[in-house]
Amino acid sequence: MDVQAIVFEEIAEVAARQKKTLQPFNVDSPLLGIGLDSLCFAILVARLEERFGVDPFEDPENDSMPMTIGDLVNMYERVVA
Repeated sequence: MDVQAIVFEEIAEVAARQKKTLQPFNVDSPLLGIGLDSLCFAILVARLEERFGVDPFEDPENDSMPMTIGDLVNMYERVVA
């Protein structure tokens, strides 16, 4: 399963549904610096939980919030693998 591709796909889908214009992004881009607001981030996390069947924010070993898209991808890779 290509977690990064799914996260990127969901980011684009959330932005489109919320009528947000995305800046070009990659794994080093800040989560809230690409055109998504906090509501979009909440929607994104809900959609990813639905896609992957897990919520990495409930993992007791996860003690920090993701700051970049790569951080978010890594969180899901740890719990999906």
